[in-house]
Amino acid sequence: MVAGLRRQRENCEIIVADGGSTDGTRTAARTAGAVVMETVRGRGQQLMAGAEAAAGDALLFLHADTAFPEGGLAAIRDRLRDDRIIGGNFRILFDGDDAFSRWLNGFYAWFRRHGLYYGDSAVFVRRSVYQALGGIRPLAVMEDYDLNRRMERRGGTVCIDDPPVVTSSRRFAGRRSVAIVGQWLYLHALYHAGVSTALLARLYDSERRSPRTEARQ
Repeated sequence: MVAGLRRQRENCEIIVADGGSTDGTRTAARTAGAVVMETVRGRGQQLMAGAEAAAGDALLFLHADTAFPEGGLAAIRDRLRDDRIIGGNFRILFDGDDAFSRWLNGFYAWFRRHGLYYGDSAVFVRRSVYQALGGIRPLAVMEDYDLNRRMERRGGTVCIDDPPVVTSSRRFAGRRSVAIVGQWLYLHALYHAGVSTALLARLYDSERRSPRTEARQ
């Protein structure tokens, strides 16, 4: 992730918000040239802290398992030259060589045409708009979905088709595609019903770490 940003021709500030990893992430990020900050664990908390520490006029939220393409920052710069554009995301491709990953490529494209997308698609936004919207909320889960829905209500977003970002299919390893989609629908239904994101996070994590899932990995 950091290496992909370092290869861009445009200058950028790279901040890695680490929530207490023990796998060498911080050392690797510093070695690659990123500024590393330690935060409270939780993606919403980490993204919020990183955004608050950043100094640029535009913010790009990039997940660690999403590879950012060459020319990506130039594409953002070009889109934001239009004052009507507040931000957006990238077309996303999954790196798995299986039927479900290929299906996801099409599903995410369809999903985006309806104004819906997630943080793994490299969301970007003007800082002024980000602040006006109240920023990322420190939710336990769905923090990206929450921000993106507010961006869409504001209007003026774009999806950059070329170049796309590529994200890892590893999260789906050992899990049945029907169960993955079913859990996705279930969590969204609970979220819109007002169930706390702390409970949603526990449900999401318990499914990913269930004995039957681990046995298939």
